[in-house]
Amino acid sequence: MENAVGLLAAVLVGVLLGVVATLAWRGRRQEEPVPAAPPAPAVPDGVDAVLSVLSSSAVVLDSSEEVVKASAPAVALGIVHDGRVENAEILDLVRRVRRDGQVRELDLDLQPRRGSTAHVRVRIGPLTSRFMLILALDQTRERQVEAIRRDFVANVSHELKTPVGAINLLAEAVSEARDEPEAVVRFAARMQSESERLNRLVQQIIDLARLQNDQISENAVVVKVDELVSEACEHSLTESESKGIAIVRDVEPDLLVHGDRGQLHAAVSNLVENAVAYSPEGSRVAVTARLGDGAVRITVADNGIGIPETELERIFERFYRVDPARARATGGTGLGLSIVKHVAASNNGSVEVWSEPGAGSTFTLVLPQHRLDMEEEIA
Repeated sequence: MENAVGLLAAVLVGVLLGVVATLAWRGRRQEEPVPAAPPAPAVPDGVDAVLSVLSSSAVVLDSSEEVVKASAPAVALGIVHDGRVENAEILDLVRRVRRDGQVRELDLDLQPRRGSTAHVRVRIGPLTSRFMLILALDQTRERQVEAIRRDFVANVSHELKTPVGAINLLAEAVSEARDEPEAVVRFAARMQSESERLNRLVQQIIDLARLQNDQISENAVVVKVDELVSEACEHSLTESESKGIAIVRDVEPDLLVHGDRGQLHAAVSNLVENAVAYSPEGSRVAVTARLGDGAVRITVADNGIGIPETELERIFERFYRVDPARARATGGTGLGLSIVKHVAASNNGSVEVWSEPGAGSTFTLVLPQHRLDMEEEIA
């Protein structure tokens, strides 16, 4: 009997110890920290990688229209400011897309914090049920190029009509005056003048088209500056002599540049031609070439009518004329200075200008000096 009681007691003690051990183990488990669940990604996997290679500015919005990701160009364009999209038109489009899931586009003119107005095409679509994606493509440069192209075509058409129409009228006049030799000679001389103007315009248009991209020419050679200046002055010799204008040259010897000889000749010739055309009779045009700070500076100075300060920023535009009436009288096309600017850019150079109304103008073509190697030849 005593054995049975002892056995029962031992069993009860064992059960009790087991319960206590289990409770103690459970208590320790409860005291241990539970690892936190991994945070939900700010944007879906792979989106960062895709957005980083897009040419468009990118913005990702969450369901509360908070910006969770924005590229640097999106901030620069002014789409995102202080972590939010503030443009009302963009936000309205975001809400419409969120309602029906339909991708939409919008053309906007934005005003960045720095710079002029930017023309932007905005495309908005759902990224997931939570996130919206805004892509913005800056089309400012494309708009400017298209505007320049339209203006160029319109101006060319207008400029071509003038000499062509004049030649047509003069041809009719010659036909009607066939029995008047003096009139025929007079009309023929005017026809020749208009045809020369037409030929000059066409050639300048061709030159400008070749220089359009400001790319370094593949025909670059070593050019003697003294020869370049001499040829440019001779190009305007007939016109200068007819007006009694002296072209004075002062060129530092042994100056060399490396570039497209034809382009450089056109640039310097245009500068000299303009100086002669806009100078009064009996005046003088000075053409100098000097070395300064590793650059060759070819300067053409005149004592002509000068250019108002307000016009200086526009004189290198195609077909722009400070004095349209005088340009028509001299046969100017308004392309010469534009060609000079593009020639300078295409030959690693620049062009500078100083002018004052009534005092004259000074244009300087700045080109890198070239040092001749032993194996090089001069064109």
